[in-house]
Amino acid sequence: MKISVIIPVYKVEKYIAATVQSVLAQTYKNFELLIIDDGSPDKSIEICQQFTDNRIRIISQENRGVAAARNTGIRHAQGEYLAFLDADDLWAPEKLAKHIEHLENSPAVGVSFCRSAFIDELGEPLGIYQITKLKEITPLDLLCRTPIGNGSVPVIRRETLEDIAFQDNLYGAVENFYFDDDRQLHPSEDVECWLRIAMKTKWLIEGIPEPLTLYRVNSQGFSAQLMKKLKSWERMLEKAHAYVPSKSMPELEKIAMAYQLRHLARRAVTLKDGTTAIEFTHRALSTYWGILLEEPRRTLITLAAAYFLWLMPRSLYHQIESMALKIVGSAQRRRIQSNS
Repeated sequence: MKISVIIPVYKVEKYIAATVQSVLAQTYKNFELLIIDDGSPDKSIEICQQFTDNRIRIISQENRGVAAARNTGIRHAQGEYLAFLDADDLWAPEKLAKHIEHLENSPAVGVSFCRSAFIDELGEPLGIYQITKLKEITPLDLLCRTPIGNGSVPVIRRETLEDIAFQDNLYGAVENFYFDDDRQLHPSEDVECWLRIAMKTKWLIEGIPEPLTLYRVNSQGFSAQLMKKLKSWERMLEKAHAYVPSKSMPELEKIAMAYQLRHLARRAVTLKDGTTAIEFTHRALSTYWGILLEEPRRTLITLAAAYFLWLMPRSLYHQIESMALKIVGSAQRRRIQSNS
């Protein structure tokens, strides 16, 4: 078995059929698909059971969160490579093939990731992309610019995950853990894992330019989700003290928090919450004003978008936003084509 695909499933009955279908439609066929039922109370698993492909295995557990579901998948996986897909996202058909080629041609790379195209809740393309740094990824990159942009982009060598495994007894037996099961870490458990790989192993983290993941922007409960993300980020930085050199941690922590606050401000703009966007942008600048010198264009655009959203009539803002997204999307497509 070459590759194991792991999908944690919890309350995703609207999306899961399309997500599973995007895996079955892969041009690379030598995979197993592990669907981890994380105690889902809706019809998600009933929908999954309707697929008859013999490469699919459904594994059930009590609800423990996405990190625990991924860990369960890793423990059951038979592949030498592991790919993760969130249950509301989609993959382009050539996704696995491109990553297998990348990893087999790059023996020093432990984590292969890709860029993402954004889609809305109905699966329609928004015309914009997650454009990230692809090579020479440093711990500072992971904390500030999050090149592995979401949990549906990485394909990882099993050896890489074994190199960061630790043992614990959280559920009645001693088991191997890979992602940290601390529920206070969600949804920052991804970055915590990538940071551990970067700090504690020899493996490189490297991306390929194509947007092979379709990342769904979901607006439900956005204010609470933004605050939850901020709290989880603070928890992740606390944990990083265990493996980041103590002399560099205070400055690193300050910079990482500023970039995260700016990211949350941009997310608030996307979700049309101008007040929160302004608050987060101001907090970013007061935490580490150097962000304005290091990335002036991105920071000023974030600040301007937040104030435009707050001050302008909604109809006028939508017109300006639509025009800006078309310009940005066009520039991003040109960059992707150039990188490819």
